[in-house]
Amino acid sequence: MYRTHTCGELRISDVGKEVTLSGWVQTVRDKGFMMWIDLRDRYGVTQLIFNEEVSSTDLLEQARSVGREFVIMVTGKVIERISKNDKIPTGDVEIEVSEFTVLNAAKLPPFTIDDDTDGGDDLRMKYRYLDLRRGPVQRNMMFRSNLAIETRKYLADQGFLEIETPFLIKSTPEGARDFVVPSRMNPGQFYALPQSPQTFKQILMVAGMDKYFQIVKCFRDEDLRADRQPEFTQIDCEMAFITQEQILNTFEGLTKYLFKTVSNIELPDFPRMQYDEAMRRFGSDKPDLRFGMEFAELNDVAQNKGFKVFDSVELVVGICAEGCAAYTRKQVDELTKWVQRPQIGAKGLVYVKYNEDGSFKSSVDKFFSAEDLKAWADKMGAKPGDLMLVLAGETDKTRKQLNELRLEMGRRLGLMKEGDFKPLWVIDFPLLEWDEETERFYAMHHPFTSPKKEDVDRMLNGDHETMKSLRADAYDLVINGVEIGGGSIRIHDRGLQEKNFQLLGFTEEEAEAQFGFLLGAFEYGAPPHGGIAFGFDRLCAVMNGQNSIRDFIAFPKNNMGRDMMIDAPSPVHGEQLEELNLELKEIKKEE
Repeated sequence: MYRTHTCGELRISDVGKEVTLSGWVQTVRDKGFMMWIDLRDRYGVTQLIFNEEVSSTDLLEQARSVGREFVIMVTGKVIERISKNDKIPTGDVEIEVSEFTVLNAAKLPPFTIDDDTDGGDDLRMKYRYLDLRRGPVQRNMMFRSNLAIETRKYLADQGFLEIETPFLIKSTPEGARDFVVPSRMNPGQFYALPQSPQTFKQILMVAGMDKYFQIVKCFRDEDLRADRQPEFTQIDCEMAFITQEQILNTFEGLTKYLFKTVSNIELPDFPRMQYDEAMRRFGSDKPDLRFGMEFAELNDVAQNKGFKVFDSVELVVGICAEGCAAYTRKQVDELTKWVQRPQIGAKGLVYVKYNEDGSFKSSVDKFFSAEDLKAWADKMGAKPGDLMLVLAGETDKTRKQLNELRLEMGRRLGLMKEGDFKPLWVIDFPLLEWDEETERFYAMHHPFTSPKKEDVDRMLNGDHETMKSLRADAYDLVINGVEIGGGSIRIHDRGLQEKNFQLLGFTEEEAEAQFGFLLGAFEYGAPPHGGIAFGFDRLCAVMNGQNSIRDFIAFPKNNMGRDMMIDAPSPVHGEQLEELNLELKEIKKEE
């Protein structure tokens, strides 16, 4: 038997017991006549003690031969520690070792395997099997496992069936780029890895499965950020004979259950906000409600005063930073440079200090009187001691820029409190987005999203301008400014789906070639249905107050889409390419 107990299990009540433990050597402390080893497994750390009075010379020498990360097995008696450690659960006891076995030696690890490691991201990802020994990463893995188990429990109790869908599917032109897989048995033809199980879960509703879910891997060949990976996991769900209200209630229930069960956090009822309102108040369809600083539109009080920058634009809009009137010129200039960065793209920033004495100091004093600026303050709800920050330009672009500035001010002012969770349903998205560059519509969510019932006739019979105002039966779950999940009521009528494909630029032949199986299924009694998908990795990160999803994935890719540990992607043997009827063209760099 390698162990009778784990390294996180023993307590003061176990004093006097003979136990066997196995694990990794965390640290070794040798005082000559006495030495200690901290032994670690995924359950915790237990201190081992060796001393000349009790331990044999051979045992001491054997213990002195080990280094960090050696795998050892020890047997001994549980005794009470003289110097207790209240920072670990086993800190009241230690093991007086009588038997010692080295199960496997270890090279010196390339970074410290501790909560506060000295390893950088690339190094930790190359030696991920070592990084996974660290407490914070192990706790993340355990959290993820528990979250998945509780998700399954809740959905099973709600009558959902867990059904697997294929990983080798058909490539589709909409959305992000597909990862493609060549078929050996069908030369010149390719599978795609699914970006989501969307069409399959709709087919399951046609098949009468009624309530489906799957915790499923999805794949997108897209540029990466901290909250994106080429392969990621969704809690994917679909329901038949369902309304939007029922879906929101079901998955609000799931979210509350997970927060309570896994994190012991009680969430309030989720407010709902229409897309147009979210964009007007916060400049984002995923607003962070942990703090205010809402937008105030100033066109009526800031335009036609002789300031050409304002007079010539679609929108003048600002936010009020409470208590920031004392900002120095250097601080304001730094904010101006921040919004002028290419990532934000603002041309400039207007500031107004509402001083404690009721006076105003601004970057546009020569264009606006104190009365004018007081009107701004009234619009923005500003009071003496506050700082008003104003941007101007095209409506959509300026709102997005001000949203970034609002979030940055929230970070700088410490308004995003740890442990504070503000969930929100954003509803009534536009159905379609018009792109001026390509002169075509794109689906705001995906091509299978249904318009709202009252907009169906306008979709079938309206003109081009009418299409721009169509609303979708779509909804997103947002927590702390992060989109956790999104879904919609789906189209279940062949004629309406064909019309949507037409608006998205598909010819009849293209629609049939890509989605004929789904259109055909709609002719055999497709029920009304809808669903939602939660980003599982992202939910893990948000529930733990973290920005990056990588530490909640056992083996993540880096920001170039590479697995540093196994060095993938990598070349394949020429014979494999021949079997797949592929020819690898060598890419030569220009001299």
